[in-house]
Amino acid sequence: MTALESEILVQERKVNAAFNDLRAKKFELALPFLILSEDLPDGQSYLEYADGRMELQEVYEVEGSLKSKRIRVLTKAEAINVRVKNGLF
Repeated sequence: MTALESEILVQERKVNAAFNDLRAKKFELALPFLILSEDLPDGQSYLEYADGRMELQEVYEVEGSLKSKRIRVLTKAEAINVRVKNGLF
């Protein structure tokens, strides 16, 4: 492994640790964790809650204000799939 590859690996580990810390902090504060995915249409995202529930939501604009609405709650299998795809397991 080259020095550059080693440095990239160290930086990836730091980013992953910061990401996991942020997720845990959100859950400790009883706040949902936002998961963005290129697999979703524009304006849609997932919200993950500490109790394991995950929702698909949409953000849209009405008269200059941002609004959001829950589209649906994901099944447990769907939520697991989202976590696996996003390295959250």
